[in-house]
Amino acid sequence: MKLRDISNGPEWIIWIVFIIFAIVTIVLLTGRGANFIAGYNTSSEEEKNKYDTKKLCRVVGLGMLVLTVFIFIMLIGQDILPAVTANIFAGVTALDCVIIMILSNTICKK
Repeated sequence: MKLRDISNGPEWIIWIVFIIFAIVTIVLLTGRGANFIAGYNTSSEEEKNKYDTKKLCRVVGLGMLVLTVFIFIMLIGQDILPAVTANIFAGVTALDCVIIMILSNTICKK
């Protein structure tokens, strides 16, 4: 069973998600876009001053880059990749989120 066999929905929706992820990734990797980071955009100025904003954006941007590349690989290889790739993506996403949380609360603090 291939990845395309378990897909149920139009492919263009996944392409839109990929494009949105790519744009957000680029903005974050440039050190801008702190407003895209959940929790940071709603925290007080006192709390924001505890973090290096550029480093935080880059850490989250690298995490987003991993997911963006994985989505692109899955889009391109729908007819080649096995269906288990969806489960692997779920695991990579969970691990990526944990790593981002750990790094943002350790190396991104001033």
